[in-house]
Amino acid sequence: MNDINPPKCTELDYINFLIASSRVFSCTEASKCSSISIDSNSPAHDSFTRLLLRQPPDTEALWEEVKDLVTPEVGFLIIDDTVLDKPYSKHIDLVYRQWSGKHHQIVNGINLETVVWTYNDAIIPVDFRIYDIDTDGKTKNDHFLDMLNKAEERGFKPDFVLFDTWYSSIKNLKAIRNKGWHWLTRLKKNRLVNPDMTGNVAIELLTIPPEGITVHLKEYGFIKVFRIVSKDGDTQYWATDVLDMQEEKRKDLAKKAWKIEEYHRGIKQFCGVERCQARRNSVQRAHIMMAIRAFLRFEMQRIKTGITWFETKWNITRNAVNQFIRKPIYALA
Repeated sequence: MNDINPPKCTELDYINFLIASSRVFSCTEASKCSSISIDSNSPAHDSFTRLLLRQPPDTEALWEEVKDLVTPEVGFLIIDDTVLDKPYSKHIDLVYRQWSGKHHQIVNGINLETVVWTYNDAIIPVDFRIYDIDTDGKTKNDHFLDMLNKAEERGFKPDFVLFDTWYSSIKNLKAIRNKGWHWLTRLKKNRLVNPDMTGNVAIELLTIPPEGITVHLKEYGFIKVFRIVSKDGDTQYWATDVLDMQEEKRKDLAKKAWKIEEYHRGIKQFCGVERCQARRNSVQRAHIMMAIRAFLRFEMQRIKTGITWFETKWNITRNAVNQFIRKPIYALA
């Protein structure tokens, strides 16, 4: 019987590398960090590459880690996407020219869509998709519906589904209604509504009182809309299927919806989700998965201890600096 050599590195090795690393997030750097002891058994660069190559393309590994951390019968589901910047990536799979809200222009990047579950102060990613329409033929709205269906399959019964303008199509709104869930989103100013049963008009033409107004959304049914003007003069139109919602409730839900932006900041600043320069589709997907699982560990530490993601990250660096000060490896003599 032939002995099968176990892999020299595991998923947790790579996840822990992403948690600890400050600037460089590559398989080569993971190998260097793992072989500082000059151990002949230390994993080589190829070991980490093979680790990422053998990861399944689905998101089940994330769900296996989070399913005991969430309570599907309560809380809120937030769905949004972000662009992972790849400015020098002409030959990297999954990269498309697309609009970036961060840069306010078209950039090269990977579009990551995530479902975040939140309750009280928790921010727990439970599912994600990567936009790759040239390969799978799916739009961002297709992924939105796929993730909603998967959430229902997993037993989620959210108080609200919260999402941005891009996902506010009639098809998506009806899909949420058919599941018996409530929703809150923003609408574009040209969406057609009927305020008094005399005809459809663009929502921007309505006179909307501070407490909101009930109107009929074309092809959907009755909704309640709110007009919000920000300090810089930007006008937003929020909408919900809950016709008796008050402005205070809308404001509270909008604040909850912002948590997914905090999540986006966390995976980019502390988990290196944008930093993988591998060309292959499967490696990029696996790296993104590992980065999200690394974020999960930062978040659970924050929930348990109250220590911020930033402080947790820097505590690792401080400990390394402390060890160097105590036992410096460079000297004049």
